[in-house]
Parts: sequence; structure tokens; C-alpha cells
Amino acid sequence: MKKGIHPENYRLVAFKDMSNEDVFITKSTANTSETLEIEGVEYPLVKMEISRTSHPFYTGKSKLVDTAGRIDKFKTKYAKFKK
Repeated sequence: MKKGIHPENYRLVAFKDMSNEDVFITKSTANTSETLEIEGVEYPLVKMEISRTSHPFYTGKSKLVDTAGRIDKFKTKYAKFKK
């Protein structure tokens, strides 16, 4: 490998999915000011809104959207403009 082209702060970092509280540890150069202690070891913490454990593509679960209710509201709201 070439010297001087790789980041110096490549270290183990804890990533926390805030939607389901899942935590996983991987190497990263992400800057963070928070830390998290796991099994007696303190890691820099990066908070995420969504990860592989909560994203519908990976979990196979999709959120139920009330499309029928939206359509009914639309029809009743604009029924008065119907000729």
C-alpha cells in the first residue's frame, strides 16, 4: 500500500440505530463527540436514523400507509366540484 494516503483515525466505532436501539461495531473514520461503553470498552458513538436492522428493504417489513383513508378524504373534499 502507498504510504500517506490512508486516514490516520481509522478505528472501531459503535453505530446505534435510534429507531430500534440496535448497536453494531465496525471500523470507521467518522467524527463524533459521544461515546458508548460496550462490555467494558468505550467506543466513539455514531447515531443513525435507519440501518440494516430497521430498513424495510432488508427486514422485509413495510410500513402500512392509510391510502384508503386518504382517498376517501380526497373524494369527500372535492365531491362538491363534481359536475
